[in-house]
Amino acid sequence: MGLDTSDDAGVYQLSDEVALVQTVDFFTPIVDDPFTFGQIAVANALSDVYAMGGKPLTGMNLVAFPIKTLSPSILKEILLGGLSKMKEAGVALVGGHSIEDPEIKYGLAVTGLIHPKKILTNATAKVGDKLVLTKALGTGIIATALKGQMASEEAVRKITESMATLNRTASEWMIKCGAHACTDITGFSFLGHALEMATASQVGLLIQSEAIPIFPEAMEYAKIGLVPGGARSNRQFFSCRVEAQSNVDEVLLDILYDPQTSGGLLIALPPHEAEELVAALKKEGLVYSSIVGEVLKDPPGKIQLL
Repeated sequence: MGLDTSDDAGVYQLSDEVALVQTVDFFTPIVDDPFTFGQIAVANALSDVYAMGGKPLTGMNLVAFPIKTLSPSILKEILLGGLSKMKEAGVALVGGHSIEDPEIKYGLAVTGLIHPKKILTNATAKVGDKLVLTKALGTGIIATALKGQMASEEAVRKITESMATLNRTASEWMIKCGAHACTDITGFSFLGHALEMATASQVGLLIQSEAIPIFPEAMEYAKIGLVPGGARSNRQFFSCRVEAQSNVDEVLLDILYDPQTSGGLLIALPPHEAEELVAALKKEGLVYSSIVGEVLKDPPGKIQLL
């Protein structure tokens, strides 16, 4: 598996029973605390393996840091935060690479394992499936408010907890429930990644906007224009394939196009199993897990937003 379907990770088959799952991701700080930033960066990188139904095994640090202008203690905290999340995931840190750079960047190259016949891709959603989203939206908007020193402590706490939460539990449960397809929601936004699934699977998606879990503070900040540039770029690029009914609020659309960091999984699976999955995930503490739509035959590669 490579680039053909815009899937979350590459898969290389080693034998009839074993394949490698590989991905890489890194970015600039999204929160002020370096330890927490390290945790979020690692959770985000691991997410691509979880979205494929794989088990991450090893990670290699990718670090850019202005060592001449910032204290090495900050770098130490970033790496310790990342290591703590790797330990939680059962991932071994086996090395990495660092460069001097004016801007902090941190992330991970990840290698995992999967059975070649049990790969979950974004190209195998089936007509009649329900769509489950496992985390709330709005992290990009709240992070923008944080940069402008306008975000409340409670809002920052909510998105920090969400972004640092591994998608491991959601991945394990979706496999148990017989998921057909999956992708994780990151920089291309909820609608952007949902469109990737619709296009790769050659199906249409019907999304119920009122069912989508959203951080309330994100709505509040979006109303006063605290929307990142990435959301506008996503909207410009993807909106031609999204048919939104006239009653869908423009502020809500900003959130649906909001680039997410370490977002949840979007999972396609049969209706009864979708209900089971949501119930199981809520019991596990993933309280925002919700059925947000369904898979239709037509129009392929497009979204109807109600």
